[in-house]
Amino acid sequence: MELPTPDDLRERRTELGLTQSKLADRADVSQPLIARIEGGDVDPRLSTLRRIVNALEEAEGGILRADELMNAPVHSVAPDDSVHETQDILDEGKYSQVPVVRDGTPVGLIGHSDIIQHDRENVGDLPVADVMHESIATVETDATIDEIDAYLTHNDAVLVVDAGETVGIITEADIAAHVSSSQ
Repeated sequence: MELPTPDDLRERRTELGLTQSKLADRADVSQPLIARIEGGDVDPRLSTLRRIVNALEEAEGGILRADELMNAPVHSVAPDDSVHETQDILDEGKYSQVPVVRDGTPVGLIGHSDIIQHDRENVGDLPVADVMHESIATVETDATIDEIDAYLTHNDAVLVVDAGETVGIITEADIAAHVSSSQ
């Protein structure tokens, strides 16, 4: 990853017509810090630099957020629902997986692969809690596509939450669909 120089940051900011104060507000840092970074007086932490670059990309209209990519409303099941009922929901909605939610909070995911991999003959009679996988990733609605993509490297889906409530779901297919539609 190539890091932008102080001159790169200043040039990008001025091309976008942003003042140091406006960029500082967008990046949630102080204006004097922006001035010191652009002047080469301070070497910012990587997390600070990322916030500044994200703010610049957002000003360019180039950063996608979770609330723009997610599928909503989320069709979910409860841990006590039967696997048979869940299979019907998956088939009817043509979903590969659905979140398992208890009182609005995600507790897992269940999909066709979880059901198929279960070795019991009467898997349809079991509660979802016995078949689901608990490894889930959640992000807030303002998470960037980079953050989401990092989670999707290790998870089948990312659940989008707002104030603790599940409001959307994002899969690799959603990212691929967006990328192909924007080309």
